[in-house]
Amino acid sequence: MAAVSLPFMLAALTSVASVPAHADRIENQVAVFSALDKVTAHISKFEVAIGQTSVFGALKITPRACYSRPPTEEPKTTTFVEIDETQLDGSEKRIFTGWMFAESPGIYGLEHPTYDVWLTECNKPSRTIAEQPPAGTPRTVTEAPADAPGQAAPETGFQDNGDAAADQDFRRRVRR
Repeated sequence: MAAVSLPFMLAALTSVASVPAHADRIENQVAVFSALDKVTAHISKFEVAIGQTSVFGALKITPRACYSRPPTEEPKTTTFVEIDETQLDGSEKRIFTGWMFAESPGIYGLEHPTYDVWLTECNKPSRTIAEQPPAGTPRTVTEAPADAPGQAAPETGFQDNGDAAADQDFRRRVRR
């Protein structure tokens, strides 16, 4: 029987190992940019809501989407942005449309003769990683901890030598 289950286990492990890990992306409501005015050598940091337009000098910056990953995953913060420049005659010219990556600001930012603009982060997630259950969804009842009043400690084969109470207090104080 062990010989029969071994090929199945190897096949299962191979199929699991071949699937790439996929981190959930978090949709955010605000993109945070930094911009350099090369004439004044002044760096500004500003936030722009998705779909809104912010003005920096002669540039109009409009993020269309801003995604990030959970803090437990490898960072990958991206935004799709459109940048227009106001010309001397008052007309606007699109000078940048595309993705910016916060982890590579020198490669995927806007480099202009007068201005540089790059993404630094995304803020205000529109959804959280642990979604709250919809209202009206019954919650599951969990058991009270073993050291709760009125509960007996489970049998673990552990002999109490008086240090258990100190260990219990220490565990309660440790922040997780």
